[in-house]
Amino acid sequence: MSEKDFLARRFEEHRPHLRAVAYRMLGSLSEAEDAVQEAWFKLSRSDVSGVENLGGWLTTVVGRVCLDMLRSRATRREEPLEDGEGRVRLPDPVISGPGGLEPEQEILLADSVGLALMIVLQTLGPAERLAFVLHDMFAVPFDEIAPVLGRTPASTRQLASRARRRVQDASPATDTDPAERRTVVDAFLTAARGGDLEALVAVLDPEIVARSDGGTLLPSALRRGAAEIAAQAITFARIAEAARPVLVNGTPGVVAIADGRVMSVMSFTVRDGKVTALDILVDPERLARIDVEALGL
Repeated sequence: MSEKDFLARRFEEHRPHLRAVAYRMLGSLSEAEDAVQEAWFKLSRSDVSGVENLGGWLTTVVGRVCLDMLRSRATRREEPLEDGEGRVRLPDPVISGPGGLEPEQEILLADSVGLALMIVLQTLGPAERLAFVLHDMFAVPFDEIAPVLGRTPASTRQLASRARRRVQDASPATDTDPAERRTVVDAFLTAARGGDLEALVAVLDPEIVARSDGGTLLPSALRRGAAEIAAQAITFARIAEAARPVLVNGTPGVVAIADGRVMSVMSFTVRDGKVTALDILVDPERLARIDVEALGL
């Protein structure tokens, strides 16, 4: 085996972990793959004979690549989750069949990285996000993160601490029992299919937030409050009729399928038996990448 082949084999051993790092940083599955591939290019051009911890070295390389990608995104992508005109951008969901996650998905979503947490991560600035993701999620020491950011370890620690507070303050508490959450999702779908406005309001938290991401060509929206969201019952009825149960980032959700294509993905945040957040992806470009057959639906 040549030295390059040996290095490639070692890189492949770390690839699932590196994808997990990049996904948390970028919120995009395709961009995460690009970041991991860039890490391979850097590895193949580097002398790592003196590197004792190749996994740690690759983790910081991917972190640096992701940091550069976050800083160079187009203006629309650099804007916060909700812009002044009400447009929203949701992270890419990780979809799996209702039976459970595939082994690669389990690595990708370790530490319960639900869509709600991914949304919170997306609100952090690039430097905060790097410090928090690498240290809090992957236990990278601050003295290894600091050079990536061009900061001191102490400054990097403060950055991660600030990010941690923001994540804790913004992360919604959720019910932990998957069966109970699925029961709430089913109740939502039943009410939507029947056009039962009263039943729909009953399953929604009064302060619910609903986000819809239609991509660049379709209008996106953010709505608040059970009454306003339930008023969209006709829209939900169309989705509910075509809904199939899936896991969205490891938690109960649904996809709406028509003519063999995914038309929408819905992720539910549930607390105390009520839907507190509803995130709907209707971006045709991203939905087209979902393999229906792979989901077993």
